[in-house]
Amino acid sequence: MRFFGFANGVLVAALAVASAQPVAAGSGDAVEHGRYLTEMMGCNDCHTPGYFLGKPDMAHRLSGSEVAFEIPGMGAFAGPNLTPDKATGLGAWSDAEIDRAMRTGVRPDGRTLAPSMPWRSFASMSEEDMAAIIAYLRSLPAVERKVPGPFGPGETSDTFVMRIVPPGAVVSGAP
Repeated sequence: MRFFGFANGVLVAALAVASAQPVAAGSGDAVEHGRYLTEMMGCNDCHTPGYFLGKPDMAHRLSGSEVAFEIPGMGAFAGPNLTPDKATGLGAWSDAEIDRAMRTGVRPDGRTLAPSMPWRSFASMSEEDMAAIIAYLRSLPAVERKVPGPFGPGETSDTFVMRIVPPGAVVSGAP
């Protein structure tokens, strides 16, 4: 009887160790883990069309938003297309460039991502989690979809804009 209790303990420990092993970036498990992470991190909120309007178009998940954030003095920025489309999405970016943008807020062309992109929250993400996110983004259907903007301070936007106003700020044109 004692042996079976010991054997069960060893089996439970072995299963715990096996389940804690990193998942290979190209595996289906990594893609599913990447999907889970992007959903938990709220990526759909800013990067899926219709999300801010209460009608998310999940058939075009992460293909970019038609709604922009306006930050007074900085301009307005819409969440870009994260699908692997080479012309309008991340298809021309390397895995290292996606990793760098998510960890440092700097795009391959040197531009800084909009302050509304919470890259600082992703900066210390594990290598395995980042690889899973990239594997998931690569697994999405490529959607050719150019988002509006960015619009500089004072430029007229041709899209719906949500204004972010810090407490106590005076913003012209605000109600």
